[in-house]
Amino acid sequence: MDGVKQHSVLVVEDEDNIALALDYLMTREGYAHDRVANGGEALARIRAMHPDLVLLDVMLPEMSGYEICQGMRLDPELADIKILMMTARGSAIERKKGLALGADGFISKPFELTELRAEVRRLLEG
Repeated sequence: MDGVKQHSVLVVEDEDNIALALDYLMTREGYAHDRVANGGEALARIRAMHPDLVLLDVMLPEMSGYEICQGMRLDPELADIKILMMTARGSAIERKKGLALGADGFISKPFELTELRAEVRRLLEG
């Protein structure tokens, strides 16, 4: 990569099959990435890694994606990190709640990889 900073992405997703698809996509796109499967561990990992983007599932063990999103937005050191929320319950109410808490984007599962790739690029390069 000719002097261009490699973007980093943290995937917060408890479903292995979805995490594998995301891992494949992030690798193919050339992003440095890591994964945490538990909401309770997410904020500590986000602080340690300070990724450019967090792909954040809404339904997680121990702490919801909404709580993590809100925690990030209330922490001045994490407030600059982009958040793309993912949910299987892609209703307008879910989307409004995520965006109201400070998410930068929202995608419904199951998602098309092309749609997800476009959202990730929009957030990282836009």
